[in-house]
Amino acid sequence: MKLKILPPSLRINNHYLTLDIKSEVKLNKEELVSAIWYACIRLYGETETSAFNLWLMRFYDIDDIIDMHSENDIENIDNIDDIIDMHSENDIGNMDNIDDIIDMHSENDIEDNIGMNSENIKDRYDKNFQNIDDLGYYYFKAILRCQRGYEDKIRGSLAMLYKYNNKKIAIITVGISGTIVSSMENFIN
Repeated sequence: MKLKILPPSLRINNHYLTLDIKSEVKLNKEELVSAIWYACIRLYGETETSAFNLWLMRFYDIDDIIDMHSENDIENIDNIDDIIDMHSENDIGNMDNIDDIIDMHSENDIEDNIGMNSENIKDRYDKNFQNIDDLGYYYFKAILRCQRGYEDKIRGSLAMLYKYNNKKIAIITVGISGTIVSSMENFIN
């Protein structure tokens, strides 16, 4: 006998929470899942939490992404042409002129709108992409799937979590969306 697929009217409707996570220690995906379940079970118990239909869809370590940009970009920037080259053709195609690109970078980087000083650029990028040790926390983003109607309960549970394994952690819900793609476009990129 062939299995039948549930019609759309009987399927579980999901929503996707975009999470902003700051932690005292470096987390991996499994530890974050454990922390999320711990927070929900602690506030609502196992029976209610089982109805949430939680699943961590995406996990981004922002520290690793920043390290990739800071190492490659800082060393290669010498003038305004290098900044233009860093931006894709799509970005440049959407801009009216070179002033839009220059406006995206700080005024400290620009010397009389003529050229760029590589020392100022490096200082600016060092400030934007500080080492995580200077900040005092690790920064992550994640997309969490949940069943529609339970978003507020999950947000409340995650907001109540301030320690996990005796280390400080803060989880903030940045936004809610109906698909993973829209969640990534609106809240992560």
